[in-house]
Amino acid sequence: MWKKFFPASEWLTGYSLKIFGSDAVAGITLAAYAIPVSLAYAMLAGLPPQYGVYGYLLGGLFYAILGSGRQLSVGPTSAISLLIGTTIAGMANGDPQRWADIASLTTLVLAGMAILAYLLHLSGIINFISETVLLGFKAGAALAIGLTQLPKLFGVPGGGDSFVERLVQISIQLPHTNLPVFIFGISAIALLLAGEKKFPGRPVAIVVVVISIVIVSATSLAESGFTTVGIIPSGLPHFHLPSLRIRDVDSVIPLAFACFLLAYIESISAGKTLAMKNGYEIDPRQELLALGAANLATAFGQGYPVSGGLSQSAVNDNAGAKTPVSLVCASAVIALCLLFLTGLLQNLPTVILACIVLVAIRSLVDLKEFIHLWKMHRTDFFIAMIAVVGVLVFGILKGVLIAAVTSLVLLIKDVTMPHVAFLGRIPGTIRFSDLNRHPDNETIPGVLLFRVEASWFYFNVDFIYNKVWSKIQTQDSSIKRVICDLSTSPYVDRAGAAEIRRLYLNLKARGISFRIAEAHAEVRDMLRSENIEYLLGHISRKDTVDELVEASVKDLSPFGLPPE
Repeated sequence: MWKKFFPASEWLTGYSLKIFGSDAVAGITLAAYAIPVSLAYAMLAGLPPQYGVYGYLLGGLFYAILGSGRQLSVGPTSAISLLIGTTIAGMANGDPQRWADIASLTTLVLAGMAILAYLLHLSGIINFISETVLLGFKAGAALAIGLTQLPKLFGVPGGGDSFVERLVQISIQLPHTNLPVFIFGISAIALLLAGEKKFPGRPVAIVVVVISIVIVSATSLAESGFTTVGIIPSGLPHFHLPSLRIRDVDSVIPLAFACFLLAYIESISAGKTLAMKNGYEIDPRQELLALGAANLATAFGQGYPVSGGLSQSAVNDNAGAKTPVSLVCASAVIALCLLFLTGLLQNLPTVILACIVLVAIRSLVDLKEFIHLWKMHRTDFFIAMIAVVGVLVFGILKGVLIAAVTSLVLLIKDVTMPHVAFLGRIPGTIRFSDLNRHPDNETIPGVLLFRVEASWFYFNVDFIYNKVWSKIQTQDSSIKRVICDLSTSPYVDRAGAAEIRRLYLNLKARGISFRIAEAHAEVRDMLRSENIEYLLGHISRKDTVDELVEASVKDLSPFGLPPE
């Protein structure tokens, strides 16, 4: 039991100095990537820059103890940072300390939710947000995040509370662009992109940060309207509970739940991707416990919600990480930087942090997948676009909920209106398939065959009955037998059994016999318990569609129908 509780037991027995060397290099590389990125994400969340660094320091360390992902890196992410920044803005009333306290309280509540979900075996909660919704959410979040960073790139004040307002404000302010800041930022973006292409998986951002600090410190550029990070407090975070209580902030529970969903989805998605690449499996339930522990530690250390992210995890993996020891090494390097090197970041221009965010979020927009959905799955494409528009118009939390509810509504529609296929024989075989898709199939004179590609439930049986009955009414009087193929209906409830009885009786009144083929065991049990078998005759698991068709041809031959 303790081995399942501590996944590290699976790899610790074979750990060696060689593996530690790989993990140490990966940890140093991850720290070099994480520090500038976490500074940028903290500002996106509306918090002092060191709060983002605290997330990597504590979140990664505690995930390493309990997490089942060996290359997964835990820290602040762009989506959660934006959600925290935009939502807390309306709660804090401009008070920076209250802002930080609400962020820590949200992290604490998220940790409680994750641990509770672990205890209640609720790892399946991730299935409520589909990949399609996640695709649209990421694209919408990327556009929203990008628009919040563009004012820093253009050297203008920006403004506005919504996507549209921000877009209008930056459009108005574009003529007042600060050219030195803009040129500096564009040059940084070019370096970041070139560095990623030439040195994939390497911490190019830290090099750009160092170069920008040196340039601003050694020249008079600071007098050209550059805003810098300023003094970052040195030292490790002070551990204490958030000073606020849940009842002090009415909206903290919905915010924490939204962060929990996003954190778990991001962590599982990134974790599964890297686990598949490296030949092992992650435990979705264990990830709940690890995520809870990481956020609990971060809440005590004044941080804001953390999760696993694909970009930082890819850096960790590409740098050679073999086990979560790389996260421990990264935390050690980050701790040393907090103790001794924060003074060097004082002259870091905020435009560089904006550029780091802009380059990082471009991977959130998967244009190829949108094009694929447009060509192959129009319904999924529209769901993804609903998520995009929802995030941009209503914000991340409401946008995701709107898209998820839309997905559920369409799912309910598919379940309540299942496909009813009318069948014909595939030429030269004893198999049958949908006549609409294969009009060259052979029809059987006097026989109507149909198959419901779903279970028969109380909420869809009327639709099924009406579909079949409408088909019968459009046929001429030559129909003498109806055969129902139940091979694709794994379950029939009492309402479904009643509808089969109704269909049988109404067909009988018109002189048409009714047969059932290939019913599953549970379906046969239900039909017997509702006395349907008494009406139809013995329902056997051996009755195939082809056998019933052959028997029907023989039975109907006295009516002048030609035998096959």
